[in-house]
Amino acid sequence: MTPWRWPWNTPSGNWGRSSLFALTLSFLLLCLPAVSGADWSPLISRLAVDGFNEQALQELFSRPQTQFEPGAMGGKLESLLRGRAPSGEAPGPVSQNSGVMKSLLKNPILAKARSFLNENRVVLETIHSLYGVPKEIVVSILLIETRLGEYLGEKIAFNRLASMALCTDLEKIRPYVSRKLLTARTEEYARERCQAKSEWAYQELRALLDYSQKSGFDPLGIPGSTYGAIGLCQFMPSNISPFGVDADQDGRIDLFSKDDALHSIANYLRGHGWSRDLPIRAQQKVIYAYNHCPVYVNTVLAVAGRLKEKSRS
Repeated sequence: MTPWRWPWNTPSGNWGRSSLFALTLSFLLLCLPAVSGADWSPLISRLAVDGFNEQALQELFSRPQTQFEPGAMGGKLESLLRGRAPSGEAPGPVSQNSGVMKSLLKNPILAKARSFLNENRVVLETIHSLYGVPKEIVVSILLIETRLGEYLGEKIAFNRLASMALCTDLEKIRPYVSRKLLTARTEEYARERCQAKSEWAYQELRALLDYSQKSGFDPLGIPGSTYGAIGLCQFMPSNISPFGVDADQDGRIDLFSKDDALHSIANYLRGHGWSRDLPIRAQQKVIYAYNHCPVYVNTVLAVAGRLKEKSRS
């Protein structure tokens, strides 16, 4: 086999230990239809215009690991259609009545989070002094995002973002959207959101390629979430440049490195308004910027509160 000559190297190190459930799920996902022979030329041409090496792109998109996954956009549209309010408007603001993820408040999970906090107390206290973000908040977010770094996603972030970027037309992914959700009443909205999310994915794909080049990672070797979030902190690629931190000063922002990821979480929160002695309502708004889900916000604060109570006791 001809060796891969892209100027980005495959990232080294352990990406995390998958559970038996994750392995089983990954196997099942591999059985779902993916189209390796998609026409990537419109995407390659656009990326080339934006300054990426066209020959390198041609080689990247021709690799067997590169797969067209139309279900990525299909799933995103279904999520948007389900989340619409009856009026068609976006959901309301964060509310304490939105509930929490109760599974993360169980004693074994909290005990694991407390152990992580104690083992990393020095770096977390340094983070608190630099960014003003309490260590309990940082650990809570890491727990929810990646189970303290143990679960980084079973998708290839490049494939998810490239596939969504290619899906500019609703017709291309119509078979992957539930007929119960995609109706005559919702089709116009779905078409508009498909185009908007395709553009969003393209910008994230550009950011991922930039990150790969700067960090020396193979873009097809970066695991991610369903919609392309990466690293222990699950940043979307466009957030890496403004908020990622090279905490260990090794010359690159490595979101799969614990120190870099922890600092990056705090830097993101500070960049979105976190400050010392922030009122609870303001804390909710800042955490909501990290993940636009009221239940997520309430869970972060609930877990952090339990961790803080234990520290005091």
